[in-house]
Amino acid sequence: MNATDSHALDPRRHVPGPGELAGRVVAVTGAGDGIGRAVARACALHGATVILIGRTVRKLETVCHEIETTDAPQPLIAPLDLETALAGDYDRLADAVLERFGRLDGLLHNAGILGTLTPIEHYDVPTWCRVLHVNVTAAFALTQVLLPAIRASQDASILFTTSGVGRRGRAYWGAYAVSKFAIEGLTQVLAAELEAGGRVRVNAINPGRARTWMRRQAYPSENLESLPLPEALTAPYLCLLGPASRGVTGASFDCQL
Repeated sequence: MNATDSHALDPRRHVPGPGELAGRVVAVTGAGDGIGRAVARACALHGATVILIGRTVRKLETVCHEIETTDAPQPLIAPLDLETALAGDYDRLADAVLERFGRLDGLLHNAGILGTLTPIEHYDVPTWCRVLHVNVTAAFALTQVLLPAIRASQDASILFTTSGVGRRGRAYWGAYAVSKFAIEGLTQVLAAELEAGGRVRVNAINPGRARTWMRRQAYPSENLESLPLPEALTAPYLCLLGPASRGVTGASFDCQL
């Protein structure tokens, strides 16, 4: 099933089974807090061995400990700062995944930065470059080095994080919006390249409004308490990372109704 008929799947209505991701190895970027933390924990609780990727070791260790207190498989911590990482850092991570697991069944690109909400006319060029690098180039680079492990899976899913402002441009969202337009394109290009093999699907998901630090940055006067917790949004992610989305590729989904 490709993007043209992916309407048959609605991840928002998915109800995960208790062992839905059993036996799978899933990597999550930005796993230290927010949606990344929530999805990583949910994947583990549904049977996956989770690779926790993030820049802050302390936060990753906290999430790892939270998972270890359950009956979930032992997670793996993989520190990686997407802003400063060099080629060797990516290669070491990819080598470690192949050496330890021999494959990778799921990859969620959740990490990202907002930059500033500024008119294009006044947008700071270094900030622009930083946002595009973290949100797009680093996601591309990590996907590229992990593709051998992903191809070794019999049923793999790559899931990018998009946004409503990456589907229709909105004033002042600058580099963040442009980065999400790029992610939509990257999803489609990679899906088309991998579709023939039939074993790797590539999709994007828009988490929508959630009680996260990035949301606070974007809407500082908003009442965060009125927004759903990240933990309430994990079912669509499990759907798209697990067997429920098998055959669906090149599509962009919303997390919330």
